[in-house]
Amino acid sequence: MKRPLVILMFIVMFLPCAMLAQDQDFGLGFMLGDPTAISFKKWTGTKNAFDGGVGWSFRNGSSFHVHADYLIHTFDLITVERGKAPLYFGLGARLKTEPETIFGFRIPFGVSYIFERTPLDIFFEIAPLFDLVPGTDFGGVEWSIGVRYYF
Repeated sequence: MKRPLVILMFIVMFLPCAMLAQDQDFGLGFMLGDPTAISFKKWTGTKNAFDGGVGWSFRNGSSFHVHADYLIHTFDLITVERGKAPLYFGLGARLKTEPETIFGFRIPFGVSYIFERTPLDIFFEIAPLFDLVPGTDFGGVEWSIGVRYYF
């Protein structure tokens, strides 16, 4: 029963990603930490973006993990000589399969570095979790470091 659900989730996540990859504002890469996942980001304006990840969480055993966030960036708090280094925050949702399914909210905070001449960014983020299913609870904190290439 879980295997068809996981396959369906991959299809639902990657079909829109493949269609968006035609745009210069779409990045695809990977993130390491909790979760370890394939990462994507779609800029919707100069300061707003959607991002997400599909992969595995290794906390409390291994389980499938998917999340999606809406992010707001601020570019004026960190100045760098080349490129850009925005801080960002947002709100998102996550789904994690363990022996039972966990669904809840995440509140990501992070910093990224956007290279000036290379369509690449690197990022570090932390995200407090608030679980709603199977019960309401503080779900801990996720963290990851990653890189994305922009098409």
